[in-house]
Amino acid sequence: MAVYSIREAAVADVRVLTDMLVEAANWNAVAPRPRSAVLADAQHTRYVHGWRRPGDAGVVAVGQDGAPVGACWYRLFPSDAPGFGYVAGGVPELILGVSPIHRAQGVGRQLLRATVQLARAVGYQRISLSVERANHAVSLYRTEGFATVDRRGSRDTMVLNLR
Repeated sequence: MAVYSIREAAVADVRVLTDMLVEAANWNAVAPRPRSAVLADAQHTRYVHGWRRPGDAGVVAVGQDGAPVGACWYRLFPSDAPGFGYVAGGVPELILGVSPIHRAQGVGRQLLRATVQLARAVGYQRISLSVERANHAVSLYRTEGFATVDRRGSRDTMVLNLR
């Protein structure tokens, strides 16, 4: 079992979040997406561009050696420029990425719970996310209380009521 600590994400963590965004996009080891392709796609980079703008918050998991092993964060998007998991104005969208060697060890669950607590603490009523249906993380989200509210192509939009 990996030993790690969780801390709040800072402005300087934009590189860590970018790395974990690439990991999140590469959940399927059979069909990896080159880092350059993920970062060339504005639909993906919108989750990190200008990080720590008003409404942004998240956490980073750091291993004993100080290296980041995962991150989870949320952002607000306007209705005229929605993210993959957009459901409504004022509902932040969550992103979770964990390095492959640290997956299936509880890191993602702890990051998810910490990020949900941040959202709850500032008064959000709901939080959303988008996940490809074949991603094993779907079961994590379901066990943490997320429910599917929309299905498009191979992706589901899921929402957690924070009240």
